[in-house]
Amino acid sequence: MQKLSIADVKSLLEKVQTEDELLLFREDSRKGVAKLVVATEKRLEKQKKLQEQFEEMKAYELFYREQGYLQIAGVDEVGRGPLAGPVVAAAVILKEDFELLGMNDSKQLSEAKRLFYSEEIKKQAVSYGIGVVSHEVIDEINIYEATKCAMKEALDQLSVIPDYTLIDAMPLGHFENECSIIKGDAKSISIAAASILAKVERDRMMCEFAELYPGYDFQNNMGYGTKKHLEGLEKLGPCPIHRVSFAPVKSFFV
Repeated sequence: MQKLSIADVKSLLEKVQTEDELLLFREDSRKGVAKLVVATEKRLEKQKKLQEQFEEMKAYELFYREQGYLQIAGVDEVGRGPLAGPVVAAAVILKEDFELLGMNDSKQLSEAKRLFYSEEIKKQAVSYGIGVVSHEVIDEINIYEATKCAMKEALDQLSVIPDYTLIDAMPLGHFENECSIIKGDAKSISIAAASILAKVERDRMMCEFAELYPGYDFQNNMGYGTKKHLEGLEKLGPCPIHRVSFAPVKSFFV
């Protein structure tokens, strides 16, 4: 090992996947190698935690597969709270051997990671669907009912009919077999996957709306009531995608 350069050792350590593989490198007395070993230990520990988290998030899927349900759909929505734009839902059926470490509730991920995971989910999923309900419908039937409509639309777009549905937070009643899970996007890989797809799709739409209706900072706030958004609302008044049933937007129509 001593005959290898530090650069060579670094290259080898990048390929190490287990603690046992590190034993030989620990015998190297060079300080540069010792630092590389410590960095590798940290990487392996992080990898271990991600693997454990992923296994925990498979618990619901494993439980229902053991009951005989094979096509398990996860459903989640994004956009219940914003003052503008649609509510978007996604439904995803994942393969039994699906693995994508680090996947979590979309709100916990950076934009770059969401985009990466979104593409991987679409590639690996058995099927996925997206449901979009406009601000007009939200104003007409209320956000709770609009959210349910978006979820049902997403489920209806699946090319495979699920025999069990896992839903974040709210009961849906669209199919006979379903389970509503509080904070499901952090507890179920299927719901987490749906959360990511819904978030990426809605963010894309809001960035397009930002170009159509500048002045509200939609590209950054995604329609939520941030300081810049409220300042734009006060200065420009509501734009065509604002939810007129939501305060403070509705005050402009009194």
